[in-house]
Parts: sequence; C-alpha cells; structure tokens
Amino acid sequence: MTRQEEQGDAGRRVGRRSRALKAVGLTLAGFLVLGVAAAGYAYWHLNNNIKSVDINSALGDNRPAEAVTTPAATASADASPLPTGALNILVLGSDSRSGKANQELGGGDSSGARSDTAMVVHIDAGRTKATVVSIPRDTLVTRPSCPLSSGGSTAVAYSAMFNSAYSVGGPVCAVKTVESITGVRMDHYLEIDFSGFAKLVDALGGVTVTTDQDIDDDRSHLHLKAGTHHLDGTQALALARTRHGIGDGSDLGRIGLQQKLVKALLEQMADTDLLADPTKLYQVADAVTASLTTDTGLDSLGELMKLGQSLKGLTADRVKTVMMPVVTAPSDANRVVAKEPAASELWASLR
Repeated sequence: MTRQEEQGDAGRRVGRRSRALKAVGLTLAGFLVLGVAAAGYAYWHLNNNIKSVDINSALGDNRPAEAVTTPAATASADASPLPTGALNILVLGSDSRSGKANQELGGGDSSGARSDTAMVVHIDAGRTKATVVSIPRDTLVTRPSCPLSSGGSTAVAYSAMFNSAYSVGGPVCAVKTVESITGVRMDHYLEIDFSGFAKLVDALGGVTVTTDQDIDDDRSHLHLKAGTHHLDGTQALALARTRHGIGDGSDLGRIGLQQKLVKALLEQMADTDLLADPTKLYQVADAVTASLTTDTGLDSLGELMKLGQSLKGLTADRVKTVMMPVVTAPSDANRVVAKEPAASELWASLR
C-alpha cells in the first residue's frame, strides 16, 4: 500500500470515528433534550395539579396576629434563605363527593363535601419539632359569619357542629372557624381528599400500622384483628374513616387511629429513599398534588418544596399528636364541647 493510500485509509477511519462521535453526541443531546422536556412537563403537570384558595384576601385583617418569621442564613449567597419561624397549618381530610375515584372510596353522591378530618399542625421555631392537634368533627362550636365566594356571607351559628363550617363556606370558613375557636392564626391551609390519600399510601408501597383492638366495621369495609398490619391505600383510608367498629363508635376513637396513621406515614416516608427512585418520587408527588388544595402561599411546587426543605430536621419521633380536650356536650350526649381551661391552655401554647 502506497503512502498516499495509507493516508487516505487513515483519513477514512478518522472520518468514520468523527461521524460516529457526532452520532453519539447527537444521540446524547437528543436524550438530554427529551430529559429536559420530560422534566419540564413533569414540573408543569405537578404544578398544574395543585388547586388553591385565596384565604388571606377572603378573610382580610380581622384575624389573629401573624407570627413573625426569621429566615435562616444560608451557605450560598445565591440561595433563597429558608424560613425557620414557628408555623401553624390547618390540614383537612375532605370526604369529597366529586369524582368517580372518590365515590368508589365512599364519597357518596356528588352534592358536596365535609371536613372528615381536621388537624392543626404547629411547627415550633427552628422547625425540628411539631405538635399535631386533632379537632373532633362532632365538636359543637360557635361558627362565625364567613364570606362566600358568590358574594355575601353566612350567618353566625351557635352550637353548630365543627365540620359544618367547611360544608357551608368551604376552606375559607373552615379556617375562620378554627381561628375563632383557637385564637391561633393559620399560616397555611392544606386539604387532601379521599382518592389522594389512598393513592399516596399506594405510591409509598403501603403503610404499617399497629392496632390495639380488633376492628370490625362493615360501613368502612374494614376488618382487622388487633396487631400489626401492612395496609394498602384503600385499607389505610378505611382505617382513617372507621369509627363504628371501635370503642363507643364516636369520632374520638377514630382520631386515635388517624394519629397512628400520621406517625406511620411519616416513618414510611423517612424509610423510603424517594430521591434514589425518580419513578416512585414522581408517583408520590403526583398522588399528593392531584388531590391537594392549598392557600395561595403554597400553591406551587416551588413553595411546597421550600416548606419541605425547611422541615428537613423534623423527624417522626419529634412529632407529638394530641386531641383538643373535650367533654360531652350538656345538650347532646352524641356531641362534645371544648373542655376548659385545658383547651384554651393548649391553644395558647401554640401561639
């Protein structure tokens, strides 16, 4: 082979390598573009899932004082500082009647929804400890006048069931009623419905809960022997809703089960390395956001992520669960009222 032929052959090999590298580069670039596009779509989809209510505008200034928050210093000057101040969040579990998924899980007809579960989540300054206070839905309260989105307002109601606030005035009235009976400003509002809770549990691979007694409830379709059980989403939801199969059939027994579920879910999330499994991470995020309603301060992925990052030091063993102190209502043996002064002392400790 002549020198000229050798040079030509070498040139062809370099050309083939160049074309091959170019093809690999284009392929990688294509995957990168697709990845960015997928990530962009995922972010848009999850962000678009979240529904919100402008509670601050609806309620105005006639509310308990807002706590002063202090941002934490960050290592990077470019990073947004994370808040470290105390925070109070009203969390409602809604037995929404809308949507096929909710109806199949026990939502009933499509005429409305009730706040089946109500918890005030108080996060201490520093955000490494929290107290979850459950409010029995059968508590008789003075329901304040609440503004309606259609205009006008509801009338003040005396000795009204606590969960009627959501029924007559939605999230705005639920927040105003909680603030009225507690004297505590709700900094944020979070609501998740039937199907969202069940999907969240399934996305996490189920949840392990220990029950202290047998549960036999035909209404919630839950039948469990006392002991430890790994529940799927439908079973976990049934556990959160059951009351006729435990204790005296009141809402108070159900609250104990709901608090067990809260702790169990926190532990499950801590044990699940979501960052190492993007598919599961997306499933969890989709399950939560698809059934989530928030106030306008938390109605984006960015705000929710910032809140989550500020709670990175909060572990399940640092979460205390309690119930608002109550006694049987003098006017109705099937209802309860706040036990004083214990209830007022509890709320004062969260201000």
